[in-house]
Amino acid sequence: MEDQHFKFSASVIAFPFLSVLLLWVIFWLDVRFHLNLHYFGILPRTLEGTPGILFSPFIHGNIEHLYNNSIPLLVLIAALRFFYRDLTFQVLGFGLVLTGLITWIIGRESYHIGASGLVYLLVSFIFFKGIRTKYYRLVALSLVVVMVYGSLVWYIFPNVEEGISWEGHLAGLVTGFAFAVSFKTPEYKKIIRYEWERPDYDPSQDKFMQRFDENGNFVNLPKPELIESELPINMHITNSEYDVVYDPTENKYVIKKKKPN
Repeated sequence: MEDQHFKFSASVIAFPFLSVLLLWVIFWLDVRFHLNLHYFGILPRTLEGTPGILFSPFIHGNIEHLYNNSIPLLVLIAALRFFYRDLTFQVLGFGLVLTGLITWIIGRESYHIGASGLVYLLVSFIFFKGIRTKYYRLVALSLVVVMVYGSLVWYIFPNVEEGISWEGHLAGLVTGFAFAVSFKTPEYKKIIRYEWERPDYDPSQDKFMQRFDENGNFVNLPKPELIESELPINMHITNSEYDVVYDPTENKYVIKKKKPN
């Protein structure tokens, strides 16, 4: 895969913006019309809590909760769309369902709401997938993600902070890792700019590398051989007709006739 496969498009901006905008619209409707949408959250191991597997990421308890999820979602969905375009909807769609299902299985007996599980899903997938590809751009993205969001790992443990769904965070982290392992990406290849980057490169045939001995010391070129001439012996020549050219590959001087203009 070459760098031109990472193509910017309007969807890199529009898709995360519209996704987050949808969350704010739902929150406004909930507050404005007193819909009590938190009852559509995940209530673990109950039949009435199963709709929350799909709907819980769209529901937030307060504006601070929504704001804390909005910024990471904007950044991470944009990164997912730009660097993993073909996997965008698989990661988000299947990830939403699997993260919700795991939360439904392992969660405490309380309503679990919010998109933080998706945040953990995206952080986990982008980090582990980039490391696994070993492609320098995606590895760099993984390092940026872990630098910015690495502290989130503490919130997958119980009793770190009251009122958060650590089960949902853990479910998102596990799901992201599973997707990073199972979802296939193209074979990422670094662009070859130099001969020594080619898989079939043989340093023993490289004229420059031949100038080094077995200890890595540079060896001066031997004294150039006698001039080879393409002219008959005793033929009179002038400087305007011929050039004396040094051939570094053969380490000798050669007299060659100038090409006509």
